[in-house]
Amino acid sequence: MTVFMFAPLAVPLLGAVAYAVLGWRPLTAWVGAVSAGLVLAAAVGASVEVAGSGEFAGEFTAAAGVLRADALTAFLLVVVGAVALLATVATPAHLAAEIEAGRATGRTARWHCVAVQLFLAATVLAVLAADLGLLWVGIEVAVLATGFLVGQGASRAGAEAAWKVVVVCSAGLALALLGVVFLETVGSNVDGVRIAVVLLVVGFGAMAGLAPLHAWLPDAHGQAPAPVAALLSGVLASVAVYAILRVRAVADVALGPTFGRVLLAALAVASLLVAASLLLAQRDYQRMLAYSSTGQLGLVALGAAIGGPLALAAALLHLLGHAIAKAVLLLGAGRIRQVTGTNRTEGVRGLAARHPMLAGAFGVGVLALLGLPPFSLFASGLGIARAGFAAGLGWLVAVALVLVLAMAVALVAHTSRMLLGEPPDSPGAATAPGALAVSTSAALVGGLVVCAALGVAAEPLATLLRQAAETVSTTPGAP
Repeated sequence: MTVFMFAPLAVPLLGAVAYAVLGWRPLTAWVGAVSAGLVLAAAVGASVEVAGSGEFAGEFTAAAGVLRADALTAFLLVVVGAVALLATVATPAHLAAEIEAGRATGRTARWHCVAVQLFLAATVLAVLAADLGLLWVGIEVAVLATGFLVGQGASRAGAEAAWKVVVVCSAGLALALLGVVFLETVGSNVDGVRIAVVLLVVGFGAMAGLAPLHAWLPDAHGQAPAPVAALLSGVLASVAVYAILRVRAVADVALGPTFGRVLLAALAVASLLVAASLLLAQRDYQRMLAYSSTGQLGLVALGAAIGGPLALAAALLHLLGHAIAKAVLLLGAGRIRQVTGTNRTEGVRGLAARHPMLAGAFGVGVLALLGLPPFSLFASGLGIARAGFAAGLGWLVAVALVLVLAMAVALVAHTSRMLLGEPPDSPGAATAPGALAVSTSAALVGGLVVCAALGVAAEPLATLLRQAAETVSTTPGAP
């Protein structure tokens, strides 16, 4: 098990060194994908090891107790590895198109890849951390890498977005750090623990793109390279949710389940309300996808609020399904911007006629995000709703469903106009080399296939999901 814990940390660091020394060139273009693939392989190995430790997941430690792995850790490593693999497989084609269009250089590509590998190592460290302090450090390093990646284009809009990422996420991290300090110093003082839990949940919620500290996410999605945007919604947000689940488990033990339930339910409804209201009038399709992330992660927060093994397992499946589907959509959106030269929904028409493969993947990705069968978000959303009704929170589920329906209407309306209609004259755009464009297609199709497979048969992950839910559930017998 020690190998499976150290490998996902060491491999991205070696990848960063390789890019820093050798630069970005045909020889090294696929180092990032190999690194992410090895992280995913280690995650699968850790999952097998944990799942085989008994009816309830075991816990493993390494590095003198600094690192820890249990079923929830292994599951999050799978999420991180899967999304990172999709993003890094699409990266060479994306960077090649940007260089050809004059928006990037080989030097830009080099430091982009270095930062992505450091981001990956930092998020893995956060997941493997044995305490909240080290988890905080891992997320802080990931946020710093994010700021660089969002602002690397040297445009004014990119610099402003990077600044917002650093400011808003640093504010959230400051709240979380204060919460860690409070939790360590207040002892058994109930009021102190309540303050600490609020600070931690709201602080880590900023990195997840949850309201009220969600404002950085749309700007980052609008300016970041497509593979980076996929990492933000699929990896950074998922790791932040992981931190919130750990905090929820502590809060349930110290305060009982009611306080954490009310706090997370408030964040969930606020996030869904923000997403639904802002999606209706959104005219930037990359920002549109960012607001949908706020809403979808609000559903995950709702599952965490409901609590119990069923709700938590459904929330974790939703986290994975959203991460993969959103990665596909953001990679597709980045390619749409390259071939159309605009990120405005009114500037994209008739995409199905001009780029059928890209339009098909994007359209199916939206259907996956809406939670239509056979995709995994259907099963996970249904599981969260069932658990909510079983827990006597039917009114809360009903409110969430109304807001989700509003989000779905907005997404369908915007997407249908982009895919259908008469194609406008294009102002000119980049075209990735054919051999590399195949890799983008592979990432899009592969992600959608995985989403569908998880919706039809989640059995390969069923045991791990159940054990991960039991890890943070203080009511193992609850529905």
